[in-house]
Amino acid sequence: MHILLVASAFNSLTQRVQAELRDHGHSVAVQLAHGDDPVREAVHRECPDLVVAPYLKTALPRDVWSVHTCLIVHPGPVGDRGPSSLDWAVHEGVSDWGVTVLQANAEMDAGDVWATASCSLPPVGKSDLYRNEVSDAAAEAVLLAVGRFASGTYTPAPQTSGAGEGLRPLFRQSSRRIDWRSDSTATVVRKLRAADSQPGVLDELLGDEWFLHGGHPEPRLSGRPGELVATRDGAICRATTDGAVWIPELRPRRAPGGPATFKLPATSALAGRLSAVPVRPAPLHRAGHEDTWSEIGYREEAGTGFLSFSFRGGAMSTEQCQRLLSAYRFACSRPTSVLVIGGGRDFFSNGIHLNVIEASSDPGAESWANINAMDDLVEAVLTTTDRLVVSALSGNAAAGGVMLALAADEVWCREGAVLNPHYRLMGLYGSEYWTYTLPRRVGAATADRLMQEAQPVSSTAACRLGLIDRVIACDPRSFDSEVGALASHLTALPALPSRINAKKAERDRVDLAPYREAELVRMRRIFADPHHPYHGLRRAFVRKERPASGIAVQRPPRG
Repeated sequence: MHILLVASAFNSLTQRVQAELRDHGHSVAVQLAHGDDPVREAVHRECPDLVVAPYLKTALPRDVWSVHTCLIVHPGPVGDRGPSSLDWAVHEGVSDWGVTVLQANAEMDAGDVWATASCSLPPVGKSDLYRNEVSDAAAEAVLLAVGRFASGTYTPAPQTSGAGEGLRPLFRQSSRRIDWRSDSTATVVRKLRAADSQPGVLDELLGDEWFLHGGHPEPRLSGRPGELVATRDGAICRATTDGAVWIPELRPRRAPGGPATFKLPATSALAGRLSAVPVRPAPLHRAGHEDTWSEIGYREEAGTGFLSFSFRGGAMSTEQCQRLLSAYRFACSRPTSVLVIGGGRDFFSNGIHLNVIEASSDPGAESWANINAMDDLVEAVLTTTDRLVVSALSGNAAAGGVMLALAADEVWCREGAVLNPHYRLMGLYGSEYWTYTLPRRVGAATADRLMQEAQPVSSTAACRLGLIDRVIACDPRSFDSEVGALASHLTALPALPSRINAKKAERDRVDLAPYREAELVRMRRIFADPHHPYHGLRRAFVRKERPASGIAVQRPPRG
């Protein structure tokens, strides 16, 4: 079938649904719902067999849903309705949840049900759940609903009953407010996670109003409730009544009529105001169970090294790249024959940190510093010749983050992850040695197509193309243990030493310097030109504005 996806943004779920539908043989076009007329025009132009809305903040026009079957993906179980379903679920500590695909009608989330799928909600942030457990359930439900529609024999069921709570109101800031004088650590973390990554929790800090984004419990540090007691990895730590919480990002409250604000690492947002707050680094090498939060950690199991990292939104600033490079070098100093990088939950990497770049006094110069820091990290992985390196992608990756993964000898990917192995939508040529690693894996013609089409790729399709080596079918919580078992098996293989020797011989024959130099010549030209489209596209992306130029409709060839 030919399916039109209508979405308020080309977000992670829209990309997942598009990639899954294409894998199942459907042709898919994407229209961003920036007003009713563009949606009407897309329907008229595409003549779709079916309209699917994976992520919609506004209602579809009546003259569209009354003529065409339009399926809405609602991130809640049957009977749940309203714009803040997942926020309420995380806030209330719900452990069992679901996704419903229903038919659009005149009443919000009240249409007939085409499919449902259940999922668990482990205690993590809302955006993490949305990209993982909820995304898995949504993909399952959408494929089921599309199959039922294609059969022509299925009759959707009216919403007469269900496990949901009915229509619930928008989750407003008045319900999110933290009372530092009485809220426990668990309560504060739950409120922060229910607002992650949008809209954040509005709060007062150092005399100004900020939206707090993200939250991790801290069991050892304490202080006067609400007091800043430490910093680490760009985050601030605030005391609660019975402990403390780490808050990785802040966003200033927008002044009336002022420009749009955006999230930054908390210590960057509060630069110059934290001199009295001590830095409390976490140990990198963790011999046992560590329950304190940090962005980077290293552990060893049965002769295998595991370098884990988790950066907010998958973005990696210059400073984060440098810290990860230092940790990587430490990992390479350890007596292991296999090193796994990644793992954990959520994003692997999305490349350079556009928010930090946008906030800098010279975005062109910071872009240049950031891309060179990424290149240094990728080069370190590419030139590791005394062990095998495995990239373990539990979640999505894009642009330079994909190329970081491809620098390893093997790439393992969780089944639900989506890859965007391209740079074009941000107006960039790209670096991170992509001109070496991507053609090496998929061939020059496929590499060029991936770069030019700029389409999301499912893990299944990526494996078929040779972009990755292994798809791991598991839920997000099981990924670490699955990777650990596979890595232990790889470490124990008798042929491992000869494979490492062959790798070293191959690396010795390749001069990587020309690839980096040629890529950076083009990137420097882009960064140095203030009128290049990259700067406008970056600004629009960071400030969540519509770009002056860009891709609003994606129409891959049918068939």
